[in-house]
Amino acid sequence: MIFLKVAVSSQGEGIDSGVSPVFGRCPFFVIVEVSEGEIKEVKSLANQAMSQAGGAGIMAAQNIGNEGADAIISGATGPRAFGVLQQLGIEVYQNVGGTVKENAEKLSKGELQKISQPGPMGIGPGKGAGMGAGQGRGAGRGAGQGMGAGRGRR
Repeated sequence: MIFLKVAVSSQGEGIDSGVSPVFGRCPFFVIVEVSEGEIKEVKSLANQAMSQAGGAGIMAAQNIGNEGADAIISGATGPRAFGVLQQLGIEVYQNVGGTVKENAEKLSKGELQKISQPGPMGIGPGKGAGMGAGQGRGAGRGAGQGMGAGRGRR
């Protein structure tokens, strides 16, 4: 299996960084060349789509396409991003944890699963504002029968 360029969703910069469990909102993409078992880091890209209010996966997919990637190794890839990657002819492989380099090596050995269907939308850090309104109505009924040992006046 030979790819000219492979993008790996990553937690940080460089080939020794951990892979990211998400695609569109991963912090970085590390671009590597995988050729006949050899792995060579090309560059690290900060994911500009990460902080988008919406469409992060689509924008990330387009950015990877602009880099000329033949494949991507990532965690969850939503349906819209997956569709863009398919249109661009970029193959998608499921990462297995570990580092960028370890995943690229597994790809070169044919040990990563090729993804043929997108993951669910909306995987990632959620932000919400809960509006709980407790309706507790405590009705304690203590009998108050304490027996104090008081000293009265004599």
